Amino acid sequence: MSIGLYIHIPFCQQKCLYCDFPSVAGGAELYADYTAALCREIAGRGGLLSAAAVDTVYIGGGTPTVLPAGCLEEIGRCLRANAAVAAEAEFTVEANPGTLDGDKLAVLRVIGVNRVSLGVQAFDDGVLAAAGRIHTAAQAAEAVAAVSAAGFRRISIDLMYGLPGQTAASFRAGLEMAAAMPVEHISVYGLKVEEGTPFARMAAAGSLALPDEAEEEAMYDLAADFLPARGFARYEISNYARPGAECRHNLRYWRYEPYIGVGAAAHSFWQGERLANTANVSEYIARAMAGETPLASREAPGEAVAMAEYTFLALRTAAGVAYADFSVRFGREFPLLYGAATERLARQGLLAVGTDGVRLTAKGQKYGNIVFGAFLPD
Repeated sequence: MSIGLYIHIPFCQQKCLYCDFPSVAGGAELYADYTAALCREIAGRGGLLSAAAVDTVYIGGGTPTVLPAGCLEEIGRCLRANAAVAAEAEFTVEANPGTLDGDKLAVLRVIGVNRVSLGVQAFDDGVLAAAGRIHTAAQAAEAVAAVSAAGFRRISIDLMYGLPGQTAASFRAGLEMAAAMPVEHISVYGLKVEEGTPFARMAAAGSLALPDEAEEEAMYDLAADFLPARGFARYEISNYARPGAECRHNLRYWRYEPYIGVGAAAHSFWQGERLANTANVSEYIARAMAGETPLASREAPGEAVAMAEYTFLALRTAAGVAYADFSVRFGREFPLLYGAATERLARQGLLAVGTDGVRLTAKGQKYGNIVFGAFLPD
C-alpha cells in the first residue's frame, strides 16, 4: 500500500488580502519550536509512515520557504529517519517569490524535493499590489528562473483571475508569460471573497473594485482555451499540465486515496476517517512537544456522504467517475444510485455519460458547483 504525506507550515511573511488559509504573518520566534514539534509529530507517526510506501510528499502552507534553511533541512532529516519515502516519490514544496535564495534551493535539493510550486498569482504589478502580494512580476519571473537554474525540472506556478484591477487583456499577458517559462504545471484559480478576509471587509464597505462578471468569465475562458493550445492539458478543473507533469499528490485527494497530514491545521484521510489537527500554532507546539496528539477533530462519513464526496472529487478531474472503481469501493452501482441525476445533468449539457463512467463537459467544468450539488445526500 502507498500513502501521501502532507506537511503544513503555517507561516507567511504577509497575509494576502484574499487569504483564508490557516496561516499567520510573521511568527519568526516560533520557527524553531514549530520545526521541533513537527518533527516530534512525524516521529510519532513513524510506525505508519514506515510501514507503507510514502510516494507523495507535499510541504504546503502558508509559505514553507519562509523557514530558515536549517529548519527545512531538519524536517528533511526527520522524514528520512521516520518515513519510507519511495525512491520515485513526488516531493513538492510550495514557495513564494521573495522567500527563496541559493542556500534554501540547495537544501531543498538535498532533502529530496523534486517539484517546486510557486505562488505567482499574476504578472501585473498593480494587480499584485492590490491583492497584498509581497513580490513584483519581475521578481516572480526571477524566482522561476532561479528554481530552474538550481536544477528543478518539475516547476508549477499558481495564477489567479478576477482580482481587483485585473482585465482579460492583462490576464492573457500573464498566461503568455507563464507558458513561455520553464514550467510544466499551471494552476488557475478564480478569486473567491472568503468570510473574515480583508477583501470581505472591503466588499462590505463598498471599497473592493472587482472585474465585472463578463470580464471574469472572459478570463476563465482564456485559461480554458489558451493553456491546452500551448500543451498544458486540463486534467482537473483548476489545473493544467504538460504530459506526465500532473501533481500526483493532489490527484490523491481527487481520487479519494489515503494521505496523512502533519502540522498545525493539517488534515488526514485514513481508513475512511477525516482527521484534523488543531489550527492554533502555539497549542499545536505545546501538545506535540508534550507527546500528546494534536488532533482537534475526527469524523467517519456515513455511506451516503462518502459516496457523494467520492463523486464530486472524481468529477473535478478530466477522467471523471469510473463505474468500476465506484463499485469496488462502495459495493454499489453508480448508474442505479444516480441515474436520474446524471440524466438530468446530461440534458443540461453539464455531464457526459458513457458506458464506463461519467465526466464533466466543458460547460460542466465552468459550472461545477451545480453538478456537485446534485450528488449531495438530502
